[in-house]
Amino acid sequence: MIKAGLENKNSGVYFYRLMFIFLFLLFPCTIFSQETITGLLYSDNKPVAVTMEDGIITRIKRVRRLPTGSVELIIAPGLIDNQVNGFAGVSFTFGGGELTADDVKKATEEIWKTGVTTYLPTLTTNSHDLLIKNFSVLGKVKDNPALLGSIPGFHLEGPYISPVDGYRGAHPLIHVRKPDWNEFMMFNKAAGNGIIHVTIAPEVDGAMDFIDKCKAEGIVVALGHHNASAQQITEAIDRGARIATHLGNGCANMINRHNNPLWPQLSDDRLMISIIGDGFHLNPQEIRVFYKVKGPERTIITSDVTSFASLKPGKYITEEGETIELTPEGMLRNPAQDILYGSASPVKKGVVNVMKATGCSLADAIRMASYNPAKLYGLNDRGEIAAGKRADIILFKIENEKMIIKKTYVKGNLVYQE
Repeated sequence: MIKAGLENKNSGVYFYRLMFIFLFLLFPCTIFSQETITGLLYSDNKPVAVTMEDGIITRIKRVRRLPTGSVELIIAPGLIDNQVNGFAGVSFTFGGGELTADDVKKATEEIWKTGVTTYLPTLTTNSHDLLIKNFSVLGKVKDNPALLGSIPGFHLEGPYISPVDGYRGAHPLIHVRKPDWNEFMMFNKAAGNGIIHVTIAPEVDGAMDFIDKCKAEGIVVALGHHNASAQQITEAIDRGARIATHLGNGCANMINRHNNPLWPQLSDDRLMISIIGDGFHLNPQEIRVFYKVKGPERTIITSDVTSFASLKPGKYITEEGETIELTPEGMLRNPAQDILYGSASPVKKGVVNVMKATGCSLADAIRMASYNPAKLYGLNDRGEIAAGKRADIILFKIENEKMIIKKTYVKGNLVYQE
């Protein structure tokens, strides 16, 4: 009886071993794709173990302490940047229409190193043909498996903005024009119907009808690079505009102290705002006031980062023949107009600067740089550390007023390790 029992037990073990080997050969990724990472949760600075499987967060477990010998790193959802004009020498708008799929891949891989796991390639004011060419490239590469779903869509900033100096910003005047729905539909078709955000000036002819059409298509409308009146701003919001693009920028240096575009956008609680927190686009007092008015629920931290971000300080000539200066401090400016020319700092710098300027918590800063943009675009699968969400996760520390990214996971894949 004992012998028979042992034989039965051994045969059972043998059966399960065979089953395990069979399943491993059939589904190797499924069996071994689970990973658990530990760190201090960004929302309360307490230790957690986060388990992810097949690109999805499956469990968040509170633990008493981090593993012995491990470095105390903060765990947070990957950052989401809704305004990336270019990166690492790659421009999404400029370059003579020579943007390639490899360029997009290169920019994406470099952006991952800064803790950004989702971003909107942003195309700014330019010729019809160039925008069609570059949208065509982006539209074809967006769903490339190598990008791991980091590009959910695109942001078109212009060309339907104010032609007035100051409000126009660095957008080339020769290409600024009135809203044209037929042209926009051509852009969107080239982009594989991937345009999910459009920045326009509401005071230009045809803007209100354009907003109506965008709303009907489920496209987020932003107000930016404009000098609209309070009445025009209110009407644009009534019609569906949802956010102000980089509030406080895309604005003339000299404005009327009472009647200007800032107050109506700040005072309307229906309108979210994005702010550039690189330390150059807004001073700390502006950031503090904007934050007090809109709060962490209606504020998005963005970068407006450009291809110049990775370059050394110095003077550069753009494709339009303009001289652009990148200062040793990291400011990117157009000396001729005495205006900024986008940003050279990734959004992680804005997270720390906004915390410093406002005194807000890390949890609120991450909300403004991850959860809020996810919510704005209906990206319900990301922007949080929660079971069922994409495993877009960053591990970092804050040291000497800098966010130092140690690891970046995109859809459960370790894409960067310092």
